[in-house]
Amino acid sequence: MSLQVTMELKRRGLMFVLSSPSGAGKTTLSRRLLEKYKDAGAHETIMMSISVTTRPARPGEVDGKDYFFVSPEKYQSMVAGHEFLEFANVFEYQYGTPSDFVRKHITSGTDVLFDIDWQGTRQLSEKSRDDLVSIFILPPSMNELERRLKARAQDSEEVVAKRMMKAEAEISHWQEYDYVIINQDLDQTLEKIDHILKSERLKRVRQDGLAGFISTLKS
Repeated sequence: MSLQVTMELKRRGLMFVLSSPSGAGKTTLSRRLLEKYKDAGAHETIMMSISVTTRPARPGEVDGKDYFFVSPEKYQSMVAGHEFLEFANVFEYQYGTPSDFVRKHITSGTDVLFDIDWQGTRQLSEKSRDDLVSIFILPPSMNELERRLKARAQDSEEVVAKRMMKAEAEISHWQEYDYVIINQDLDQTLEKIDHILKSERLKRVRQDGLAGFISTLKS
């Protein structure tokens, strides 16, 4: 009689990046991916990265949940101390991803999701390439991207035109990403992203408990 043993091997988490031009779908896809895994087991947990920011908290925002709110002086001290995996100025405020926060979670087996641009992704790659999985989301066409931006009814014609110009610059960095997906259908794109996440979780380099398991097979 054979005995089947099911084991859950310890896994190292990963930094999972979704980037796209504004209007191509990365924010919606990020939310849906988090929703999909909100009740997942310990080995399938994924959470949104929490940034440090000098921006004042808005009504309803919670420190340590939405952002880590700090003073400009504290932020500059963190930059000088090399405490960020990536950081950037956005309008009059500063934002950064705290290294200790991210590494603590990926070491424990939790994946950390990033909704960032190519510049932030490049910084992550320079700091921790082995832990990074990056996906660039493309619109099916520039006409469709413009239609989506206008359909949101959030921006003026002038702002939409600026976003379209910025989109061309962002798309030029597509070759820096591990995966590129054309977002023609949101459900299909989410399914592809999920397949990538599941496959990357199974890579040998992320199976921290694999060596120990192999040793039991040899004994």
